[in-house]
Amino acid sequence: MVLALKDHFVWDSWYVKDGDVWHGYFLKAPRSIGDPELRHFNVSYGHATSTDLVNWDHLGECFQPSQDGWDNYTTWTGSVVRGDDDLWHLYYTGTRKGEHGMPQRLGHATSTDLHNWDRVGDGFILDIEGPNAHHYEAAFAEGVWHDRAMRDPWVMRDPDGDGWLMYFTARASGIAEANAAGCIGFATSPDGYDWTLEAPLFTGGYGQLEVPQVFEKNGTWYCLFCCNADHLSHEQAKIAPAVTGNHYLIGDSPRGPWRIAPGFLDGDMPCRRYAARIVDTDDGFVILGFADRPDGVNFVGQITDPEPVDITPDGLLEVSTKLKAVE
Repeated sequence: MVLALKDHFVWDSWYVKDGDVWHGYFLKAPRSIGDPELRHFNVSYGHATSTDLVNWDHLGECFQPSQDGWDNYTTWTGSVVRGDDDLWHLYYTGTRKGEHGMPQRLGHATSTDLHNWDRVGDGFILDIEGPNAHHYEAAFAEGVWHDRAMRDPWVMRDPDGDGWLMYFTARASGIAEANAAGCIGFATSPDGYDWTLEAPLFTGGYGQLEVPQVFEKNGTWYCLFCCNADHLSHEQAKIAPAVTGNHYLIGDSPRGPWRIAPGFLDGDMPCRRYAARIVDTDDGFVILGFADRPDGVNFVGQITDPEPVDITPDGLLEVSTKLKAVE
């Protein structure tokens, strides 16, 4: 049973577990807008719960753009973690109407119940500015790329310290080939509230590495991301299939160094599943993402059921072809 809404398009999602209950958050937009490409600028968050990642109870809308703040146009993909203060913390992407949504920035809200979210101050926490801004494409450049990328924050505790780490989609500066400038941006915080922009942890291979998710298993670190077949660099196009979907980096630590995994994890032409997350369950890894245009024409806009992900003896990820329920 997929996570689908009759009257809304559903796309990027992220998950957190509280006790025995999974909380799924997802971007949604009313189907009444007609063209699904308009969904990005008619967006809010939906919230659903599940005990098996298959059967979902939709709890309704839980977050949306502000009325007149820095994020009054869109609130896009983020992540949720539990902080040291026992609050739930949402880190999210925001854009402003007056800038036509081109520059993206990062925001912060908290909750006691995982549904009702309050911005911390005005919500704004991080932009591409400061001593490390020169590593990034910090301004929107007409004709170079379709936006000024700083989005999809993935936040986790620093396993090597007392603070927090943030990964996000961005683009590096000073790279002539547009499809080689995608990077995994990086920031650190001692407390989850005050953030410092650091240099990117990985650059190259793609014009953008969207919706990063970093996790560890058996001593190996993985950075999941999604990408479009049209956004492969010249070098990557020579060695990888031209598919749209979900792939990953392999690292020796949460700070890298990172390298692109061989082959491709979960892609197709046309795209079957995009903006995927790998969730660690009691029965192992599963992958969930949104159904894009599997027939090459019609946007589906719903979250697919989970599929198992195995780890090969040499530490690579592999999507299993055999479906199984998640307990």
